[in-house]
Amino acid sequence: MKDISIFTLTSGLHDEDSVKTISDSFLRSVLPGGFDFRGADFASFGTHVLDLIFVRTGGSEGLFKSVLPELLEKGERHFLLLTSGKSNSLAASLEILSYLRANGLGGEVIHGSETYTAGRISALYEIASARRKLRGMRLGVIGAPSDWLIASHADPEAVRSKLGIELVDIPMEEVIEKYGPAEAEEAPDEPMAACVRSAYPGATKIYNALKSVISAHALDGFTIRCFDLLTAVENTGCLALSRLNAEGIPAGCEGDVPALLSMAISSVVTGVSGFQANPSRIDVETGEILFAHCTIPMNMVSSRVLDTHFESGIGVGIRGHFDEGPVTVFKVSGDLKRVFAAEGTLVRNLSEQHLCRTQVVVRLSPQEARYFLTDPIGNHHIIVPGHHGEALGKTVNLPVEG
Repeated sequence: MKDISIFTLTSGLHDEDSVKTISDSFLRSVLPGGFDFRGADFASFGTHVLDLIFVRTGGSEGLFKSVLPELLEKGERHFLLLTSGKSNSLAASLEILSYLRANGLGGEVIHGSETYTAGRISALYEIASARRKLRGMRLGVIGAPSDWLIASHADPEAVRSKLGIELVDIPMEEVIEKYGPAEAEEAPDEPMAACVRSAYPGATKIYNALKSVISAHALDGFTIRCFDLLTAVENTGCLALSRLNAEGIPAGCEGDVPALLSMAISSVVTGVSGFQANPSRIDVETGEILFAHCTIPMNMVSSRVLDTHFESGIGVGIRGHFDEGPVTVFKVSGDLKRVFAAEGTLVRNLSEQHLCRTQVVVRLSPQEARYFLTDPIGNHHIIVPGHHGEALGKTVNLPVEG
């Protein structure tokens, strides 16, 4: 049974037996998987995956106002108001929601057909589950952000307070130290250039060195100042990041912390950490954007070719084919004050010579494409298969731009 608890608001003007009969039938219809009925006792509010305040009758607004200080002391700032639409419950819910908004708090009235209400509760449960999974995460920042990422830093305190994620600073030297004794793997029996085949064992040493760092610091994900590897070990981290992402460990490049946070959120919402890429060309008239990078996760492509890293021409980069279809382009800011989530369509893959190895064209609306030219959240954005705009935005509990 899902961890859903129901708390109630009921005016004393209404007959309890009559209200109970109506409300019990309603709850069973919209929560067929079961629920924990807590009634008017709000002591455990906020301790479950999803807490719903069932406004059973009109005239209950004052009851909510009286219990609100207790809920605020628990740290709650966003409230889900469930209503059956009977006994003036919707009217009371609207009054309560207006009061919340007027006082700088958030909320939503869950109301509609049984099918809609059940589906909405299920969607909100998944979002709440994702937020819970983020709490306690440890994300490593290996080295500092690359020098060119002048807008891609994060506020550790905001990340901790809003998402419950701890950012762990780790010196780049630790990876280099672990690289020497790390295990090397032979290149797979598939077509690749001789220079790529020669670089493959070293690329897997980076992968195994990073796994040692992950274990040593109990990390749930990380971002790495990967260009330092070009001079330190004369190889690249693209293959390592691609593999680790496919294994369920959000792994970002260039030390981009907001991109890593976006990937961590994506991983708990969609099951994949997503493709960290940067826009290379934008057509605001058609809404088409060409995104490219060398580190697409192995579990996001239907086929792949191992190539060199684009900028350096060494190491092992990934030229993957990302299947056409619905996608979401996503990014949170490092202070968690902004979130962009646009649902679009991946319309084609490219293989141009002078771009990072995996190249995909995503069609958004012209307005969403214009965001990149007027007020972007850095250059890297995360692309995930499927349409998940609302779930990604609500996991951060912010209004979605786009």
